[in-house]
Amino acid sequence: MALFVTVLLLSNLLSSAKIIDTGWSLGPLDILFDAGTLVFPISYIFGDVLTEVYGYKRARRVIWTGFAAMALMGLFVWVVGILPGESGWREDVGQEAYNSILGGISGLVVASLTAYLIGEFLNSYVMAKMKVFDQGDWLVRRTIGSTLVGQAADTSIFFAIATLLGVFEPSLLLALIGTNYLFKVAIEIMFTPLTVRVVNTLKAVENEDYFDRETDFNPFSIRV
Repeated sequence: MALFVTVLLLSNLLSSAKIIDTGWSLGPLDILFDAGTLVFPISYIFGDVLTEVYGYKRARRVIWTGFAAMALMGLFVWVVGILPGESGWREDVGQEAYNSILGGISGLVVASLTAYLIGEFLNSYVMAKMKVFDQGDWLVRRTIGSTLVGQAADTSIFFAIATLLGVFEPSLLLALIGTNYLFKVAIEIMFTPLTVRVVNTLKAVENEDYFDRETDFNPFSIRV
């Protein structure tokens, strides 16, 4: 849970700090992505592990913990931003510099919280349902299949809302959605062998392999 929350907070901080341009293109799309994309896909790997081993209900509680942590970070970044700065700080750094790097976090948090909840719960739901359907077999198909669905929702919603809030330029919207989605899915596929190894190790060590056959999939319940 600690690693999961750390990844979420880092992704929001880095997304606000920098957009990376690889200098490459894929047809009409320039290959560029916000820096948070480097770490955010790892949260889906954690989501897969949690759901596969412990079930949807345990994963749901961790997802809401991440939600609360991101909301808290956004609140305090905003509070610090509106507080008056010391004179030396204003001369050396300045409010404009703070706003240009961290000022976008509040807008990003609104976009992130919305996209994160929908994407993570879709990922966990698809993972849990596929596990029951597959009777526990075909783990790789579940990890990749759930990511394809969850990341499609997450990426599209995040960049659409962030663009509406002025965090990103509208001209970058399609390129950001397309390249970030491909990059996130590629990260998931690349880490699949590690995901499978961690899942199998946890199942053996903790003697846990939960099947969500009678689970209440209401995302707003936190009962385990």
